[in-house]
Amino acid sequence: MAAAYTPMIQQYLRVKAEYQDAFLFFRLGDFYEMFFEDALKASQELEITLTSREGGTEDRIPMCGVPYHSAPVYIEQLIEKGYKVAICEQTEDPKQAKGVVKREVVQLITPGTMMEGKGLQEKENNYIASISVFEDETFGFATNDLSTGETKVTMVSGGFDEVLNELFMSGAKEVVISSDFDGEWQRKMKERSVMAISFEDDCGVRGSFEGLLDDLNQDKLRTTSSRLINYLYRTQKRSLDHLQKVATYQINQYMKIDYFSKKNLELTETIRSKGKKGSLLWLLDETKTAMGGRLLKQWIDRPLIDEQEIKRRHSLVETLMGSFFEREEIREKLKEVYDLERLAGRVAFGNVNARDLVQLKKSLQQIPILKEMVANLPNEEAVRLADRLDACEEVTDMLESAIMENPPLSLKDGNIIQDGYHEELDKYRDASRNGKTWIAQLEKQEREKTGIRSLKIGFNRVFGYYIEVTRANLHLLKEGQYERKQTLTNAERFITPELKEKETLILEAQEKCVELEYELFTSVREFVKEYIPRLQNLAKTVSELDVLQCFAAVSEQRHYTKPSFSNERRVYIKDGRHPVVEKVLNAQEYVPNDCHMDADREMLLITGPNMSGKSTYMRQIALTAILAQIGCYVPASVAVLPIFDQVFTRIGAADDLISGQSTFMVEMLEAKNAIVNATQNSLILFDEIGRGTSTYDGMALAQAIIEYIHNRIGAKTLFSTHYHELTVLEEELQKVNNIHVSAVEQNGRVVFLHKIKEGAADKSYGIHVAQLAELPNELIVRANEILTGLESSNSGPVKKEIPASEKVEEPAAQLSFFEEPEDVKKSPISSKEKKIIDKVKGLDILDMTPLQALNTLYELHKKLKN
Repeated sequence: MAAAYTPMIQQYLRVKAEYQDAFLFFRLGDFYEMFFEDALKASQELEITLTSREGGTEDRIPMCGVPYHSAPVYIEQLIEKGYKVAICEQTEDPKQAKGVVKREVVQLITPGTMMEGKGLQEKENNYIASISVFEDETFGFATNDLSTGETKVTMVSGGFDEVLNELFMSGAKEVVISSDFDGEWQRKMKERSVMAISFEDDCGVRGSFEGLLDDLNQDKLRTTSSRLINYLYRTQKRSLDHLQKVATYQINQYMKIDYFSKKNLELTETIRSKGKKGSLLWLLDETKTAMGGRLLKQWIDRPLIDEQEIKRRHSLVETLMGSFFEREEIREKLKEVYDLERLAGRVAFGNVNARDLVQLKKSLQQIPILKEMVANLPNEEAVRLADRLDACEEVTDMLESAIMENPPLSLKDGNIIQDGYHEELDKYRDASRNGKTWIAQLEKQEREKTGIRSLKIGFNRVFGYYIEVTRANLHLLKEGQYERKQTLTNAERFITPELKEKETLILEAQEKCVELEYELFTSVREFVKEYIPRLQNLAKTVSELDVLQCFAAVSEQRHYTKPSFSNERRVYIKDGRHPVVEKVLNAQEYVPNDCHMDADREMLLITGPNMSGKSTYMRQIALTAILAQIGCYVPASVAVLPIFDQVFTRIGAADDLISGQSTFMVEMLEAKNAIVNATQNSLILFDEIGRGTSTYDGMALAQAIIEYIHNRIGAKTLFSTHYHELTVLEEELQKVNNIHVSAVEQNGRVVFLHKIKEGAADKSYGIHVAQLAELPNELIVRANEILTGLESSNSGPVKKEIPASEKVEEPAAQLSFFEEPEDVKKSPISSKEKKIIDKVKGLDILDMTPLQALNTLYELHKKLKN
């Protein structure tokens, strides 16, 4: 069938066959065209006109296209929706082509390989990941940010869920796997909105990138990294000299925060808006560079557990806090530093322009000043940091002498290279500039000579330079004075031998200027490319300085304090605050609270009304620990903390509709994750465990979970609940302590004090919260009636009093709880059964808590059954 198509369409189909999962942007003249299914889909996604064309068969072929100069805008739209775009260019001069012009794909752009555009957020990494599966049921996991050249790899054990957690934590836009990768695992990745899945079976180490793997000492790590790097080379089809050596990391080198806990704590985005505002990242981000913003997010995602490194960061933050004027100068200079990491990437990738190089020069000019300011700080660690600030003077000098201060955006318009940089270029420029001056002088002379004031010398690409005289003034010219070139409706155009000679000189000079400038720019770019490793190391140091000054600025503004660490796993927080809520509410309105936990006080059972602040209190403890372990000061007047290896949270309720899991199932899965993986050195936050099922089921599960954590794990745990019956566990479990959020009633309304106190809460105030929500008053009154009845009788639903006029005949009286039905009375009863029934009748269940009553009746039921 393909043979029936025209040669050009056949060429399109051959190329498309290799890129079935991508839109093929097929270059035809000044347009990128798409055909067949690509055209139908692209016209819908991009909202562009769908047309058709002859293709060699009876049916016309669907077609749509975009102008090549505006293609980046359309490509970005497709990438943002998770698609891939293959760019197919002409690779042969049409004038020399015999038959159809040769075309081939020069780049595959995917969600994980974006190098520029609005889709590339300046303060966020754009990761692409790869996963390799090995026979011993371990996994290799690697990530790369092509825009910065950073690549990291680790080994993961513990099943595919652990790999998924790493993948989701990385925020990768694309994942590269083998073609035989398990289908169920692929489905799970798509459920969690990984934008694109790609395939690469080539894991061989190539000479072109073997040096990137020098620091890898395991074949599995090399295989995983090679899969990813081979994919990048295969799809990008160009130099990737900015790729840094692959760095290894171990998951247990950092505080582990699983995907659900990161989401519940709103570390980098909020649950409702999915945006940065309202998150811990939003609160902290006082960074002044794009690189610093990305590093801050990485530090929040992976808090440290190395106490020495944490203290090093705290030491630098302390010094910067105590050096206000120096810190402000550093912040001002950092504002003038552009994104060194991505500029280096653009240099290597070949898409850097002259303005980018001017930004690089201006950035490097700030480094010597920053270096001196940091070196003068009264801290040895600051001096070491300053030593790593490499100004790359050779690059600065080269760019200063070579590139104009305000060059055009295009590399083909000239005016890029400085005067005096290259002798031959100066000669061409002189010829061009002098020629144009000569033209202006010639025009003046000819006007004077002929007396024609409207005479002008013009230029166009077809006829070159010409002398133009209007028809009304032709009689003023002498016979044979000029050589006729072109006749217009209202004028005649002429040339002279002298003008033609100057034209040749000027045009040749201009053309050679542009060609030579591009060559010189390329040589400057290649020069800068040699310094990419030094520029990348500089970027790392500037980023670190930026994040540390950010911590100092926020800690001073928000009155945070330097934490200390306890080897006895002691938690002592005085006047602790939730950092984000405090900022939103305003410091004067926020009520601070203390927290005390030690070897004899491992678990705090928190009771109190809804909306009183239980969840906020729990979150603020976790956020305080995270802030401390990323190297920042913390929102408290005093903070003594252990170094936690993991943080687990079960806060809030939400269905996972994508995977078909109910709220309660999500609750149980998150609880399981904590219970299975937590250690004695972990922090667990459980909020309202068991509320997604029936009261007794939920209460039983909650108690069992408390007992398991207390007896088996020993992790520091904050457990909030509305099951007041569980507060008796303080008497039964040695390391459980009751605390509550206080509230008082004033004139029938509840007032939340948001203050944590010792002991259990006396009631839940649920109806008061409903009243605050302004439910109908009739409903509130009825709810109070029901509550009073339940509390007095503990016998089930309370009947509403019905006026006599509305009463209907009552049904036959129901049996009381202990009354024997007729058929039981007539049945023979054993002496053992009689004793148990008598015992049940003698119980005063109303004096028991529901949990005690339930346990008592259950034991009697077992005896009766046996």
